[in-house]
Amino acid sequence: KQINKVFRKMALEYARNGIFSCTDVKVADVERLLGKPLYTRDKYQGNGYAGVVTGLAWTSVGGEILFIETSLSKGKGSKLTLTGNLGDVMKESAVLALEYIKAHADHLHIDSRIFDLWNIHVHVPEGAVPKDGPSAGITMATSIASALTQRKVRPNLAMTGEITLRGKVLPVGGIKEKILAAKRAGIKDIVMCEENRKNIEEIPEMYLKGLSFHYVNDVSEVLNFALLDEKVKNAIEFTFDEPKNETK
Repeated sequence: KQINKVFRKMALEYARNGIFSCTDVKVADVERLLGKPLYTRDKYQGNGYAGVVTGLAWTSVGGEILFIETSLSKGKGSKLTLTGNLGDVMKESAVLALEYIKAHADHLHIDSRIFDLWNIHVHVPEGAVPKDGPSAGITMATSIASALTQRKVRPNLAMTGEITLRGKVLPVGGIKEKILAAKRAGIKDIVMCEENRKNIEEIPEMYLKGLSFHYVNDVSEVLNFALLDEKVKNAIEFTFDEPKNETK
């Protein structure tokens, strides 16, 4: 439809002026003929903030990248807030991710008192767009872990995969569309379930150029790869007035 519109615009110019303004349409001519772009694609935004992780999503019009953001605020009660127009399944994924991080806090060197004294807020832009499905499970787990440890996430990384309560990573769909979205966004490394390897092997090599795939079976493998030892700039310093409960 847009190509037809270009030809109609050129035909109109010829009818008005008797000449074509261009006979070979270049990239620079498209905006002049069609106007400003109607849609913009999300780009990778860097890893300067703790708790911000890039996920991959499937939509009815193709693949997209999405950002999972986790922030912390002081408060009693260990409150989990979820925003971003999330469906029930996606909300459950966030709860599963948090419970996994709580259960493996010692492995991640997270002081368990954080969960009692800090509130956790998980947001998925864009808020006007409904979102659902389980494929953001490992992305949410990585986002929460990054926020609680203040560790940087590996640059140019995206991921997709469902998680279970015990940390097993399950395969998801829409892999071909998600890979194309990752390439458009400038992603270099992609983490997904081992069982999705067969989906990657079906994609022609030309579409995989510049991408590295990392196949996992457990959330611990995701966190070991995704989280760097380096902390973000202006990292939160967690302080506690209460003594830590120790099991004898």
